[in-house]
Amino acid sequence: MDVFERVTELIEEIGAAGATTPEEVEAFRIRYLGSKNILKPLMGEMRNIPNERKRDFGQLVNRAKQAAQDKYDALESALTQQEASQAGAELDLTAPGEPMPLGSRHPIALTMRRIVSIFERIGFAVAEGPEVEDDWHNFSAMNTPEDHPARDMQDTFYTAENMPAGPNNSAMLLRTHTSSVQARTMETQRPPIRIIAPGRVYRNETISARSHAQFHQVEGLYIAEKVSFADMKATLLHFAREMYGEETRIRLRPSYFPFTEPSAEMDIWWGLETEHDHRITKGTGWLEILGCGMVDPAVLQNCNIDPERYTGYAFGMGIERQAMLLYNITDIRLMFENDVRFLRQFASVL
Repeated sequence: MDVFERVTELIEEIGAAGATTPEEVEAFRIRYLGSKNILKPLMGEMRNIPNERKRDFGQLVNRAKQAAQDKYDALESALTQQEASQAGAELDLTAPGEPMPLGSRHPIALTMRRIVSIFERIGFAVAEGPEVEDDWHNFSAMNTPEDHPARDMQDTFYTAENMPAGPNNSAMLLRTHTSSVQARTMETQRPPIRIIAPGRVYRNETISARSHAQFHQVEGLYIAEKVSFADMKATLLHFAREMYGEETRIRLRPSYFPFTEPSAEMDIWWGLETEHDHRITKGTGWLEILGCGMVDPAVLQNCNIDPERYTGYAFGMGIERQAMLLYNITDIRLMFENDVRFLRQFASVL
């Protein structure tokens, strides 16, 4: 049998081949299309073919290869249809449908949406900024001194040294608060400015039941002419009563923040009715929920806003803290572990 007859017989063999199982289809592929298939050596016979017949032989071999590929495609398609048909035959169309499990919103997302909604209703717009921030917007523009402990490595996550620097060759870091959004807004907008900036922030802290290296904040800023401390107090009282109930009482205690003067911390009256109340308020009945104050004139000046003409207030709060209070969550770590048993508890919360 000459080589032409051998190739012709292989083409007939390919055409007559059949396969009804995945194993048989794979065996066909290995025999005719695999890396060591029986068609491959045929091209080596080309050197023994007379020159005037080389073209015919090459075309015949190519025909055999194409036949093998077409046959394999047909067998694979038939097998797929067969499997689909069998699956359909096993499907009981009269059976009740499987319920589609519904997901649930994360308590942080629920709390953030609630806080933002309260402030949006009184005219605050949502502003956003980058999580990888430069030293200027995160610290310097916000009147944080060069020797402030917050700049140290033990509190701030600085990025790799080969990352491009920020303005004035400043270092790049993971933002430690969303005050950087306030700085960027004041640089690009003219008063009146009324914004709220929710987002994720990072601090190099020991992870425990009450603190985490990553968490979320909502910060607010209002800058206009003749803004007073009384305006701020009225706004925050409105927020507290919308968040925790109409009977909520607040108090403001003097505090210190580099970017506000005067500064205060705001407490709400939590009560002392249960052992949990005593523990969470340390026996005082008052619970600190946010920091606030009048924007320091130096901050306005850093952001090219005239401190002689404009005043403003700013405030900031941790969203996890608010969520823990709203939903009686005792361990902040639960919010970052993606445990579905914990998350399913919020399936019915809108």
